[in-house]
Amino acid sequence: MAALKLFSLRNALRSTVAPQVCPLIRMNSLRRLSTESQTVQDASDDPFLRTPEEGLIYAKVTGIGWNTLKTDVINFFDESNLSTDDIKVEYTKAYNPVGMLLQFSSQSAFDLALKQNSRKGRLFKIEKVDRSHWDLTISYDGKAVMLEGLPLNSTIEDIERFLSGCNFDPSRFQTSVRPGFPDPVKLAIVHFMSRIDATNAFCWKNRNFCQNNPVSVRVLQ
Repeated sequence: MAALKLFSLRNALRSTVAPQVCPLIRMNSLRRLSTESQTVQDASDDPFLRTPEEGLIYAKVTGIGWNTLKTDVINFFDESNLSTDDIKVEYTKAYNPVGMLLQFSSQSAFDLALKQNSRKGRLFKIEKVDRSHWDLTISYDGKAVMLEGLPLNSTIEDIERFLSGCNFDPSRFQTSVRPGFPDPVKLAIVHFMSRIDATNAFCWKNRNFCQNNPVSVRVLQ
């Protein structure tokens, strides 16, 4: 008889307690899943926890010489698959080259360049820069030349006569004067229709005379 009463009491407890406990367990599970989901979402919104996305990487290379060409840099970093359109030369106000800006297709391409530079004796210094640095740097793309040593009193007409026979753009002359010894030096930037036209101007006109001054011609990359 005592066993029968114990069995009835156990059944009564199951019928009254279980329906109340199960919802609590389900509610706690839902709360835990909701919290975990929120944690994952918060992590995805945090830029420090988010997985970096592949995209263009910009870098500045210094340690180049006066005669370093874009093709020299392309061959040096050959594993990164750079093209001439991925490189801009950075010039001073006197148009002396001080570095090159490189545009890499991905982080992995940039990492390959770092490894190659290390393997080859760190010939260049290479560091990341913002895209704004790239956007603000003019690319002459081998279609412009610098004339250096023009007479201080030379006019646009004098420069046009000097460039007679060359296929240049007469609407885009830029002239300036920089300090020099014993006299200031007059410069002119002349734009051409193509790289071949600019190269031809260098071959035909370098060290020719404008009035009585020998003028040096240099192609801007």
